[in-house]
Amino acid sequence: MTDPTDDSQAAQRQAALHYHQHPKPGKLEIRATKPLANGRDLARAYSPGVADASTAIHENPETARDYTARGNLVAVVSNGTAVLGLGNIGALASKPVMEGKAVLFKKFAGIDCFDIEVNESDPRRLADIVCALEPTFGAINLEDIKAPDCFVVERLCRERMNIPVFHDDQHGTAIVVGAAALNALRLTGRDWGDIKVVSTGGGAAGIACLNMLVTLGVKRENVFLCDLAGLVHEGRTEDMTEEKAAFAQSGGPRTLDDVIEGADLFLGLSGPGVLKPEMVARMSAKPIIFALANPNPEIVYDLAKSTAPDAVIATGRSDHPNQVNNVLCFPFIFRGALDVGATEINEAMKVGCVEGIAALARATTSAEAAAAYQGEQLTFGADYLIPKPFDPRLMGVVASAVAEAAMESGVATRPIDDMKAYKANLDASVFKSSMIMRPVFAAAAQAQRRIVFAEGEDERVLRAAHAMIEETTDIPILIGRPDVIDTRIERAGLALVVDRDFEVVNPESDPRYRDYWETYHALMARRGVATDLARAVMRTNTTAIGAVMVHRGEADSLICGTFGQFLWHLRYVTDVLGQGGLHPVGALSLMILEDGPLFIADTHVHAQPTPDQIAETVIACARHVRRFGVEPRIALCSGSQFGNLDSASGQCMRAAMARLDAMALDFQYEGEMNVDAALDPELRARFLADCRMNGPANVLVFASTDAAGATRNILKARAGGLEVGPILMGMGNKAHIVTPSITARGLLNISALAGTPVTHYG
Repeated sequence: MTDPTDDSQAAQRQAALHYHQHPKPGKLEIRATKPLANGRDLARAYSPGVADASTAIHENPETARDYTARGNLVAVVSNGTAVLGLGNIGALASKPVMEGKAVLFKKFAGIDCFDIEVNESDPRRLADIVCALEPTFGAINLEDIKAPDCFVVERLCRERMNIPVFHDDQHGTAIVVGAAALNALRLTGRDWGDIKVVSTGGGAAGIACLNMLVTLGVKRENVFLCDLAGLVHEGRTEDMTEEKAAFAQSGGPRTLDDVIEGADLFLGLSGPGVLKPEMVARMSAKPIIFALANPNPEIVYDLAKSTAPDAVIATGRSDHPNQVNNVLCFPFIFRGALDVGATEINEAMKVGCVEGIAALARATTSAEAAAAYQGEQLTFGADYLIPKPFDPRLMGVVASAVAEAAMESGVATRPIDDMKAYKANLDASVFKSSMIMRPVFAAAAQAQRRIVFAEGEDERVLRAAHAMIEETTDIPILIGRPDVIDTRIERAGLALVVDRDFEVVNPESDPRYRDYWETYHALMARRGVATDLARAVMRTNTTAIGAVMVHRGEADSLICGTFGQFLWHLRYVTDVLGQGGLHPVGALSLMILEDGPLFIADTHVHAQPTPDQIAETVIACARHVRRFGVEPRIALCSGSQFGNLDSASGQCMRAAMARLDAMALDFQYEGEMNVDAALDPELRARFLADCRMNGPANVLVFASTDAAGATRNILKARAGGLEVGPILMGMGNKAHIVTPSITARGLLNISALAGTPVTHYG
């Protein structure tokens, strides 16, 4: 009978192999960052233009960072003698692991990376090879080199090279362990100088972790290191190294069982089953257990927890809380080091990294991390000592802490003048909307506005409200049931308190209910809404409630649409707020793409707009695009190309152009044209030599919501576009209707737009 476990493992293996083989072998490729489309480009990329760059570097080696990729290029170097979980498999077999490390560098920190696998087992010769690579790289990441050879290689390279050299197996693990231990001590009320540490292992990672704990304040005499030969003690000769000897205890031979009594922290980087339940029972109260052997820890998580229910536990596994994962550290410590031109990664930078990671775990969890780890409790505590790898705030927090530590310790050759701006740029590299949203947030900061959220019980809304409080001066108002809101705030681990941080409007029992339904009835009585219906709407329709609040001046702007259909919400928004000349002109979506922003309209409001409506949309687009600090270049898009087809969309766009031409407008617009012509000036010039628009269009206005919506969705699904919006134009910034796919950060962006005073933009 076939064991189903065997079938499952075989399927997982096949899936992993398929992942590595298709659509092309491996996980990396090299792409050019400069155009090479013609003879001019060739002359600049190679001969003769390349000689100018080489000459400049020869005259001033520091300019290599300016004219080559060296300043953002890291080498991952291994000889494959200690590959995690696989052992000494050799350089060639280690290549998939090193490629994977390179992918993580790029994914998490935007760092380019070459993996270099070297067939050399002699540590001194390996160090010679690595040192010879210094002209190519801005930093070196040593990986999966066995102990004690790794100590020799790193020491020699650090002594001889003037760029950062970092053995991640040692120091990356140590930094994450340090962050987890810092928070574990904070959680259990302990101090570094008072704790007893018992460790098993004695390899590269184990020694580095102990050194880090000593740096953080643990007393060396309180560290008991055990390996296969027992306790490391004075006079021992068996399997000893210089690194182990630094932790030798006085007295004769002892075992792990002998020294575990009263231990506050167990640190395991050894093998499975080393720590027995009876040993855990003899540790101090609220023991801290870091069982980091992979894939099988020194003690099984459930067994440790059942033995000591108050234990704080970390492992190296992703299926248990508190996974000690080097990806929390290495991309960001290299990011900070490269950005300030550090000549090394020193202890101060490592400690800065520890403190940054630990502080982030104590902060409120980001919406992005919560979305990536749905179903997990991400609130600081025994099961959440360190942040998750996909927390996008790691870049800004950790890399800036490392950069600052490098400057303060004197190893930065290119100090950063404005650390606040540097952190903002790091955040912008992760949050794609950050850079273009800066003018909007700056404008919103000029006034304090009250933003009411119709779907106040939605976790995305709660996270957006929390971010509003942290990042803006606006005041969130949430429509929803208070008990539901409180439960979801607690579940999400958000530091929000009703009446202190936000106001709640309870549809079931708000004391203003009578005022609201009477207001709504007064607006709608001659449009078929009877008294009973007005009462029912004000009990059940949160969009209508929010609109009435804005109408009554109790809120400045409404945000709705996290569920439901856009036009359904628009109906109630228009009914209540469509007065004094306000009416929905169109919906504008900002798509943030790799090569810059592109605005799309009208994505939702007018299914088949008239020429007048298109002209009005174009003017509104120009006004709103300028909110982002972008000068509009608007293309009126159609299947017709400057009159070559007499289609309905072509006729409509030509009529809209005539209306626009009759006005004195201060922005560029052109049409009617195909989308490719709008985005390619050279192609456009073939059809119309005297085109009035310079450069590629940054706003595309379509003749139907079908065309605009399809373009928006294609850019999101296939081009990796990030949407800001939709922005409801024409309603005086009194309401914005989002779509159900919006994220918490998307809601924050819309709230910033809603937070801009209406005197600035209509």
